[in-house]
Amino acid sequence: MKKHILLLMALSGLTISCSKLDETVYSSIFTTNFYKTASDAESGIAAAAGSLINLYGFPLVAVSDFAADQAYPRAVVGRNTITLFSYDPYFTAQRNSGRHETEGPQGVWRFSYKGIENANWVIEKVPVIPMDVTRRTEIVAEAYALRALYHWTLTKTFNEVPVKTRASSNEAEALITKSARADIYKQIYSDLDQAVAGLPSYSTSLVKGRPSKEAIQGLYAKVALYNEDWAKALQLAQATINSGKYALMPSVLDVFDVDKEDAARVENMWAVEADRVTPSRWLTVMGIAGPRNSSGPDYAKVSYGSWFAYQNFFNSFSPSDKRRQLLDTTYRDVSGKIVPQKDITPVTPKGVLIRKYRDPNSIAEANNCNFPIIRLADVYLVAAEAEARQNGATATAYGYINTVRKRAGLGDLTPGLGKDAFVDAVLQERSWELFAEADRWFDLTRTNTFLTVIPKAVNDVYPTRTPQAKHRYYPIPLEEIQANPTLTQSPGW
Repeated sequence: MKKHILLLMALSGLTISCSKLDETVYSSIFTTNFYKTASDAESGIAAAAGSLINLYGFPLVAVSDFAADQAYPRAVVGRNTITLFSYDPYFTAQRNSGRHETEGPQGVWRFSYKGIENANWVIEKVPVIPMDVTRRTEIVAEAYALRALYHWTLTKTFNEVPVKTRASSNEAEALITKSARADIYKQIYSDLDQAVAGLPSYSTSLVKGRPSKEAIQGLYAKVALYNEDWAKALQLAQATINSGKYALMPSVLDVFDVDKEDAARVENMWAVEADRVTPSRWLTVMGIAGPRNSSGPDYAKVSYGSWFAYQNFFNSFSPSDKRRQLLDTTYRDVSGKIVPQKDITPVTPKGVLIRKYRDPNSIAEANNCNFPIIRLADVYLVAAEAEARQNGATATAYGYINTVRKRAGLGDLTPGLGKDAFVDAVLQERSWELFAEADRWFDLTRTNTFLTVIPKAVNDVYPTRTPQAKHRYYPIPLEEIQANPTLTQSPGW
């Protein structure tokens, strides 16, 4: 009997069965019979977007928020290696716990490239399907948006990575080498241009989870900011803000109220849509952030008490800042009793709960808490930073940051700041506004400030944290390098 080998393609996520190593590699989608109808096109774009639920389900949160200065994990299943920067390129601790794909950089790599592969099939095949022309254009544009988002996620996490713009029908097409950072951003820009040109403007009739033209302009602005392309970042952020299609919710608390998610779409421009009744649409962030032993009914039916905010981060908020209410130092247990801070978690008497993701009507671990990809508040802060980087702390820059501060219940930012002090204030505002949204670590790495910020973000659980320069980016997972001989490891690893 011939021995069959199951090979998971390192980049494309394609599964094949072969009786010899030189057998032809086929796609996981049998394209001869697929991509013929409008229904096939819809299924294809759903598959391309499907990686979002896996990516934001927890890997991206783990690689960003476990490493930053806002929140930390309970030291189980290898999570502490990210906080302590003690991981290795094989991500051994996560692998030994069976969590290397669901809670670590390997998951970011795998699910991003899986999404890219599926987006590539849509981009290549859907344009020739006989169907409604308008919808066909929207589907292809969304695939471009997704491909851009996945590539951007990869370069934020690993720096130089392979840029994949063709679907793989054989092994040689799947195994490609890394691109320079400039070339990665060139491709991301090109994809976002295609997306903006083809997507519809936002309206309340837009299907949940689908990006609008303005949402992608906002994402594009943030991408340009990361690329230090200040003029483009400002121009695109202003286009998003001035479109009038979106607005800040009057209360920041409502943005994260699970029962107000439909209304919150006016600010939450593009989000990963969770669904408590559909297993493939669950997000696990809620269960990780809630109290231990499922003891907080206001949080969820099932929660584990595995993710907490640093006390110093909680203390950094002004008492008048409404965003501080998205953290808590007490909670109500199932009997109605108020649990004091010292009893929130056994790992420290200073546990601070993260309240952004709560669904009291969850079904076990399944919840309806959406996860933001891009919010209008983020775009305002992108505009403030881009304006300041380019023109200094102008009245325009102050106007953008003060819009966000006003909604939070704060007064205007101190007037008369110099350029550097103003940019620092924007970064601090981003920390308060976007905490627990898989954002902060990437702010620290893009500005290369993590080496000075992180050693100060300590507590009795993690009293010492010593990142090195190489930790600015995660190592490419070792098994990907072993599977793809064209790949080389990142510097320092």
